[in-house]
Amino acid sequence: MDRLTLLQSATAEEGDRIRLKTKGLHNTQGWDLEGILMPHHEFSGDNVITVKLDNGYNVGIDVSDGAELEIVEKAKDPPGREASEWETDTTLDKITIISTGGTIASYVDYRTGAVNPALTAEDLVFNYPELNSMCQVDARILMSRLSEDIRPEDWMTMANEVVAAFKSGSKGVIIAHGTDTLGYTAAALSFVLDVPGPVVLVGSQRSSDRPSSDAAHNLLSATRFALEGTPGVYVVMHGETGDGPCDVMVGTKVRKMHSSRRDAFRAINSMPIATVTKDALTWIDKPNTASAEPKVIGSFEPAVDIVYAHPALDPERLKANLAGLKGCIIAGTGLGHLGTQHLKVIEDSIASGTFFCMTTQCIHGRVNMNVYSSGRDLEAIGVIPLEDMLTETALVKLMWALTSSTGTKEIMTTGLKGELAKRTLPASYPDKGAGGED
Repeated sequence: MDRLTLLQSATAEEGDRIRLKTKGLHNTQGWDLEGILMPHHEFSGDNVITVKLDNGYNVGIDVSDGAELEIVEKAKDPPGREASEWETDTTLDKITIISTGGTIASYVDYRTGAVNPALTAEDLVFNYPELNSMCQVDARILMSRLSEDIRPEDWMTMANEVVAAFKSGSKGVIIAHGTDTLGYTAAALSFVLDVPGPVVLVGSQRSSDRPSSDAAHNLLSATRFALEGTPGVYVVMHGETGDGPCDVMVGTKVRKMHSSRRDAFRAINSMPIATVTKDALTWIDKPNTASAEPKVIGSFEPAVDIVYAHPALDPERLKANLAGLKGCIIAGTGLGHLGTQHLKVIEDSIASGTFFCMTTQCIHGRVNMNVYSSGRDLEAIGVIPLEDMLTETALVKLMWALTSSTGTKEIMTTGLKGELAKRTLPASYPDKGAGGED
């Protein structure tokens, strides 16, 4: 019996609680399980039935070799999602939540147990009723993108939306963003925005239907910082694998350091400036940032790239990759090195108008091109060392600097938004987590 015939014979619908028994494929042991019948995914096999177990995980069961299905309980009507169902306390400060997509910008359909992208403002706040006791929520769906699809033009769209939010009376702005390129966006908004309050980027490593989801904790903590923080652009994410406070990190010093852990984000060559929960903000090193009229400054030049120094890099291939670039960040080895065989290629590219900067591909530490001759030679032909600036931040800053009327070298070597430090902190970051899955 195929999947559709089995479901129709049992009159089973999405969201029903079912019990499914199978004989097993090729004489293997069958299944006997109970859970919520999930929608059929476009990537699932034609005869696969997906069931959400009580532990929050989904399992796909192939019913090709025969199965029995019975309804344990029919699905209840889904709860309403209308904005009118929430009473807004107009005495509270207003916080704007801008959704760009990603795991955090999704909600659980409690009829089916499915996780769906938020398509309306009501969808965005539906899972977080605590928000209404903290602030007036102005939720906006700006875009629904995987973070790997975010482009420089999207940074400008976000920046303009942030300015509009502050001009409409918001005390702070939260940007819900996918985690993979969240660090790039945080750096971009740091340079292109002047703001009177906090702009907080927040994401989620695990979706809202999982028992270990960090979505609610992160968003509510971000809301607390948006209410009580200082002007600037920040990232708020889990500070440990457990359910302790979130870390607040300067937007130009943050990097995703793990593909799946809840505490994936770390302040590099820096430390968190604060820890925060939905109830309390604790400062570690409060920045002295001044309120400013909200405005967008400059834009981004896309003809910029990163060259990663490695032993197999071929000079001719490097030359081809540099063609047409207006700027390039060299992620050098160690203190800021690139093989001497590439010196002439870089020199010619600089002569043709490409602006070069040097960072280190090491996670921690800073560039010092005066120690070895290869570094001194590169600096002599015009490659600019960027101290302890992150490679990703350097890329974004160079994109922004190339659109400015101020000299590119002056901008790149001047600390503007916390991206450059005179003194690099030791590469120590206490692992506060106690277990948790990787």
